[in-house]
Amino acid sequence: MKILALLLAAIAGTATAADCGPDKLNTERTIVLKREGAAYGTQQHSALPLADKEVVLTFDDGPSPENTPLVLKALADQCARATFFMEGRNLRQSPDLARRVVSEGHSAGIHSDTHPHLPTLSPEQQLDDLALSRAAYKAVFGVETPAYRFPFLEETPIMLAALKQANITVASIDMAINDWIPEDTTEVLAQRLNESLDKAGRGIILMHDANGPTAKALPTLLKVLKHKGYKVVHLEWEKAQ
Repeated sequence: MKILALLLAAIAGTATAADCGPDKLNTERTIVLKREGAAYGTQQHSALPLADKEVVLTFDDGPSPENTPLVLKALADQCARATFFMEGRNLRQSPDLARRVVSEGHSAGIHSDTHPHLPTLSPEQQLDDLALSRAAYKAVFGVETPAYRFPFLEETPIMLAALKQANITVASIDMAINDWIPEDTTEVLAQRLNESLDKAGRGIILMHDANGPTAKALPTLLKVLKHKGYKVVHLEWEKAQ
C-alpha cells in the first residue's frame, strides 16, 4: 500500500507539471518584498523591479462567494498567481474563501474595511477603518497584513503615515481595465487590457474579483497576456516576525 501511495503521488506530481506546461501562462517568478512601509505602482509611487512585459496580477474588493471561485479557477487553469486585496467586511463574511485564496498559492492584503472615500472621513474614522480591516485580516490569517491598497486609490496623509509606521506596503497600480461597469462584456474588457498593456508595457494590473464580468472574462484576459508574450510575476512578503 505504501508503494502504491508513492506511485500515485508521483503520477499526481507529473500531471501537475504537465498541466503547467509551455502552453499555459504560468508564473515566471516571485518577488518577496520586505515588510516595510514602501509604496509601489507608478500611477502614484515608484515602480516595482519588473522587466519589460512583466506584470503583477492583482484583484480588489473580495472575497466574493459568487465570483472569487471563478477567478481562482481561471488562475489555476493557467498556473498564474495573483495578489488579492480584500475588504475587512468580506473577510468577516467569507473567511474560509479568503483562506482558500491563500492556500491556492496567492497572496493577500487589505483594501480598507468598507471601501469608503477616505478623504471624506475624519482622521479618527480613517484610522478606525484601518484598524478594523487589519483586525479582520489577522483573525482570518493569523498574521499581520503585509500590504494595503487604498479604496478608489484615494490616498491621505494620515493613512500613509499610519501604514508606514505599521510597516505595511502601499500597493498602487500601473494599469487597469476599469472593470466595475455591470454591462461590460468580455470583448470590452479584453480590449481595455490590450490597450493598457500597449501603453504601460509592464507593471501592476488592477482587476476586481468581486465583479461578475471580470470573473467571466478572466480566462480570455489571461490568454491576451499569453498571446502578447507577457510574463506573470507574483508578489509575496516576508513572513511576519
